[in-house]
Amino acid sequence: MAHVVAMGGDLAQFTGGREAFDIRATSVAGMIRELELRYPGLGDYVQRRMAIAIDGEIYQDADGAVFSAGSEVCLIPKIGGG
Repeated sequence: MAHVVAMGGDLAQFTGGREAFDIRATSVAGMIRELELRYPGLGDYVQRRMAIAIDGEIYQDADGAVFSAGSEVCLIPKIGGG
């Protein structure tokens, strides 16, 4: 299983305070679906407001990204600018 770590943001409102969990998914799209099933609202929140780092590489748009069962996936708040 991949290990997901929340690095900031307000994910606790969805997870009851959990900041790390294991998932069965092996793609970002699958992870978002799995998170939404476990914690309603979290998948959408991650998709809209979080950047994703997979094994240390940060993706701003990670929809097509894949990872292995042993990967660490970090959820990081997106940086806004203008």
